[in-house]
Amino acid sequence: MYDTIIRGGRWFDGTGSPSAIRHLGIRAGSLAAVSAEPLDETDCPHVIDAAGKWVIPGMIDIHTHYDVEVLQSPALTESIRHGITTVLLGSCSLSTVHVDASDAGDLFGRVEAIPRKHVIAAMTEIKSWTSAHEYVEALEALPLGPNLAAFIGHSDIRAAEMGLDRATRKEVRPTDAELTAMAAKLDEALNAGFVGMSSQQLLFDKLDGEVCRSRTLPSTYATTRERRRLNAILRRRGRVLQGGPDVARPQSLVAMAASSLGIFRKPLKVSLLSAADIKAIPAVAQIFPLIARVLNRLGGDFRWQHLPVPFEVYSDGIDLPVFEEFGSGAAALHLSDQLEQRRELLRDESYRRRFRKDYDKKFGPRVWHRDFFDAEIVECPDASVIGKTFGQVGQDRGGLHPVDAFLDLVVEYGGKVRWHTTISNYRPQVLDKFAADPGVQLGFSDAGAHLRNMAFYNFGLRFLRRVYDAERAGHPFLSLERAVHRITGELADWYGIDAGHLRPGDRADLVVIDPAQLDETVEGYAEAPIAVFDNLSRMVNRNDATVVAVLVGGEYVFGAGVAAPALGARRTGRFLRANSRPRPTIR
Repeated sequence: MYDTIIRGGRWFDGTGSPSAIRHLGIRAGSLAAVSAEPLDETDCPHVIDAAGKWVIPGMIDIHTHYDVEVLQSPALTESIRHGITTVLLGSCSLSTVHVDASDAGDLFGRVEAIPRKHVIAAMTEIKSWTSAHEYVEALEALPLGPNLAAFIGHSDIRAAEMGLDRATRKEVRPTDAELTAMAAKLDEALNAGFVGMSSQQLLFDKLDGEVCRSRTLPSTYATTRERRRLNAILRRRGRVLQGGPDVARPQSLVAMAASSLGIFRKPLKVSLLSAADIKAIPAVAQIFPLIARVLNRLGGDFRWQHLPVPFEVYSDGIDLPVFEEFGSGAAALHLSDQLEQRRELLRDESYRRRFRKDYDKKFGPRVWHRDFFDAEIVECPDASVIGKTFGQVGQDRGGLHPVDAFLDLVVEYGGKVRWHTTISNYRPQVLDKFAADPGVQLGFSDAGAHLRNMAFYNFGLRFLRRVYDAERAGHPFLSLERAVHRITGELADWYGIDAGHLRPGDRADLVVIDPAQLDETVEGYAEAPIAVFDNLSRMVNRNDATVVAVLVGGEYVFGAGVAAPALGARRTGRFLRANSRPRPTIR
């Protein structure tokens, strides 16, 4: 009767309804039965004993940069292994639908810290499409591990239509024909099932390559007329604008957020980056929920994206995107492929004066706290500095300014000095407040990007651990059912995709979790090579005992740290088209 039976687990349906001990029967990729009584296991080839375990819908990652990796490694194992069964591509105005290989390298290389040469190689080898419809067909021809959904990137369509050079010049405005062509590309993507468009206004995201190096992303040059034209299409079609306002220009945040309002028109779904408890400006944490509450009460459909775990980052030397937010840091990253010239710059005393001035400026909008006493060295050829902060090293060296201590080590050892800090989401009580706020969406992992800087592939498990620990300690801030709903069904419903639920008739995308293993292992980091990127070592998460089983489309793909033979060998996931969810059969 069933292809797979999951016996006796605590079942969560992804709607927030009460959980219960149930037996699940899966047939032909869908959940065929949810029973309080044991199911007939006769001739069932796969039975998973879930006694004492949780059975939840596959989790959804709403903010990734897998656009390049999925072309060569479509299993996306680093997300699958942690129970993520649906990922959204095309974030931050970047997608690989229309631009060519070289432009894709310039767009993704520095902004998302994916080595440019690997972006170009992947696009050159794989790209065969010229439209959004063809792109979807190409993805569905791959042996996908998880399900995919996608935004079309504003920078992608702007660069493809205007050329990257013209698209990144302040004095150039798109012609009427170019603007009409951009609108047509957006319409075509929505017809192909894309959930919406992503657009970025953040000015410290810089291009790689030679032609337009260190210019900001194409979407940051868009005129008000252009943004309104594209937003009107999203509004009419009921699709989503994912936006990244510029933290240094509050007016960009106001404009992007206010575009959600439906006064005398249909509301626009807007999801902005990002609600965060920023160390540099802690008071701003109070503002995010307030903005969402006001906009939604006025008729908007607005959400903040939020990473529900501490935002801890690592850096090899100075190669960390937060340095892009001030001039002296950006100048060093401009020379990322000219290491000797960079060393000369970092030695120069006039440059150091600029850096110290930027570092000592503690007021105004910013992301990084700029405190080298809160930056611990974890690797260095000089073992005497490991475990110390750069500030401590400066004190040990006769009272050097922390900037000079940092730059001295980078000049001497380059990327061999590795260090870490926590930029935001550092206060548990604020994290709990965001987690329960309806104006905040839980996601923003950046999976597939910043490969040497951070790893939040298991953010869902880390979030569930915090909820579970709070419940057991007697001070819950969210029920487990609501917590599961927040990272599954709530997201699927808002983005309009067929995922995130586990009711009879739903696709059998699910995760079996051992709550006894929601322990400190989910907080740790490890490293693993990416074979298709010349075995570049990336930061990952490893908590193999926590995830007992992951099923996509009813097929077992991962469990207990081991990938099933099917993962990456044949397609288990599919491209989820917006607003095409079939109604489940309720039994």
